[in-house]
Amino acid sequence: MPNAKVLSEKQAIVEALAERIKNASAGILVDYKGITVAEDTALRTELRKDGVEYTVVKNTLTRKALDKLGMNDLDHVLNGTTSLATAENDPIAPFRIVNDYSKKLGDRFNIKAAFMEGKVLSDSEIAEMAELPSKAALYAKVLGTMIAPITGLAVCLGQILEQKGGSLESAEAEAAE
Repeated sequence: MPNAKVLSEKQAIVEALAERIKNASAGILVDYKGITVAEDTALRTELRKDGVEYTVVKNTLTRKALDKLGMNDLDHVLNGTTSLATAENDPIAPFRIVNDYSKKLGDRFNIKAAFMEGKVLSDSEIAEMAELPSKAALYAKVLGTMIAPITGLAVCLGQILEQKGGSLESAEAEAAE
C-alpha cells in the first residue's frame, strides 16, 4: 500500500491531467517509442509555437483522468509509451503537427487515439482533421473570400470612371470640394 504522501501526489496529478483534458479543445495520444532526443526536441518546439501542450504521461494516471471525464473509450490504447498533445485554442494544430511527424518518423511515432471537445474520434476523423489547414490559414481564406467582391467592385468602378474620361484622382478632388 503506497504511503499517504505518494497517494496524494498521484491524486493531484490525476486531477491536473483531468482538468487539462477537460479544458482542451482537442488532444492526441501518441506512441513515441524510438524517437531520438533531437526529433523530440524539434517536435516540442513546433508544438509550442502553435500553443500545443505536449507531455509524456503515465498510462494508469491518464486512464484514471479519462475515466473521471467519461472517456473510457480510450482505455484500450493506454499501454506502452504514451504522450499527450493538447490544445486549448487551435484544435487543428495538434492533429496537423503530430500527423506530419508520424509520416516523417514512421513506426517510431504513431497516433494511438484522439479526442475533440470530449468526443473520441475515429481513425478516419483523425486523418480528416490532420489534413485541414491551420486556424490562421482558414481565417485568411475566409477574409480573402469576403474581400474579393469588394475588390472586384472597386476595379469595375475604376474602369467605368476611366471609360467616361475621368480619373480616380479627379474624382477624389471633386469629392473633396
